[in-house]
Amino acid sequence: MPEHDVRLQHLSHWLAQALPELYAREGWGSPPTGRMTPASSDASFRRYFRWEGEGRSLILMDAPPPREDCRPFVKVAGLLAEAGVHVPRILAADVERGFLLLDDLGRQTYLEVLDTDNADALFEQAFQALLAIQCMPLEAPLPAYDDVLLRRELHLFAEWYLQCHLGLELEGERLAAWNETCDLLVDSALAQPKVFVHRDFMPRNLMHSTPNPGVLDFQDAVYGPVTYDVTCLFKDAFVSWPEPRVRDWLETYWSLAREKGIAVQEDFEEFLRASDLMGVQRHLKVIGIFARICHRDGKPRYLADVPRFFTYIDAVLARRPELRALAGLLRGLPQAEPERP
Repeated sequence: MPEHDVRLQHLSHWLAQALPELYAREGWGSPPTGRMTPASSDASFRRYFRWEGEGRSLILMDAPPPREDCRPFVKVAGLLAEAGVHVPRILAADVERGFLLLDDLGRQTYLEVLDTDNADALFEQAFQALLAIQCMPLEAPLPAYDDVLLRRELHLFAEWYLQCHLGLELEGERLAAWNETCDLLVDSALAQPKVFVHRDFMPRNLMHSTPNPGVLDFQDAVYGPVTYDVTCLFKDAFVSWPEPRVRDWLETYWSLAREKGIAVQEDFEEFLRASDLMGVQRHLKVIGIFARICHRDGKPRYLADVPRFFTYIDAVLARRPELRALAGLLRGLPQAEPERP
C-alpha cells in the first residue's frame, strides 16, 4: 500500500480519537458520523482534508515528518491570533506525527473570487490584515530574513533553474553578473525597515471569510523587509494585474502604513524601488523553487507559471537600470525544452 494511504489511515484513526475530546471541550455534544474529503494540496508535502458532519466543517492538516514540521505553524498561528489576525484555530494537534485539526475558514480563496470589480474592496481588507501583522512587536523567537537566508533563496535560481533545468553553469561574465545582482538585491532588502513577514501573503493563501480575510500558510514567517508581503500580494504565481493599478494599490498601502506608524520608506518612489528589487529577489527564488519541484519532486506543472515571473522581472528591468547585469544575464539564457507531465 502506498505510504500516503497509510498516513491517511493513521490520520483517520487519530481524528476518531480527537473528535470526541473536541466536541466535549467545546460543548457541541457527541460527534456525528462525518465524512472526510480532500480539501487542497500545495507545493510542499502537506495535504489538507475537510471533515464534515451535521453542518460542522473542520480542516485536517497532514504534514508528514521529517519532510514537514507543523510546530512552526502552531507557534505562528498563536502569535497572529493574539494580534487579531483571522487565522485557523488549532483544535487538536499531534505534532510528533504531523497531524493538526483546524477551524475551516471557508471554501473560497481570494484567488477564486477576485475580479476587476471587487479587487479594490478585497485588497483593502487584505491591507488591514497585513497592517495588523506588521504592527506586531519583533519579540517572538522567529528567524531573521538575513544575508544568509536571502542568498540561499537566490541560489535556488542558480542551482535549480540555471544549472539543473537549463544545464547552464555560471562562470566568467555570467558569474560576475549574477554576483553583482545578488549583492544589489540583498543590500536593498537588508536596508529596509524590518517587520513581521508572512512570507507568502498572496491571494491563494487568503480565504474569503468572515471576518475577511482568513490568513493561511504562515508557518515560514520571519522578521524582514517591510515591502516583502505587499509586493507578494500583487505579483504572485496565479494572477497578474496591470502595472498602473498595482502602483495605485501600493500607494494606498504605503499611505495606510504611514498612518499606522509602520516604518515604511518616507518617500513613495523610494518605497517603489525597494518593492521592485524585493520582488525580483522573490521572483528568482520562486522560479528556482518551481524548477526544484519539477526535477526533485516530480511535479512539472509548476513550471507553467515560470513565464509569469519572468514577465514581472522584465517590467522591473525596464525601469531599474541598476539591474542591467541581470538583464544581460537573462537575455543570454538558452531556451528550455517544455516539461511533460
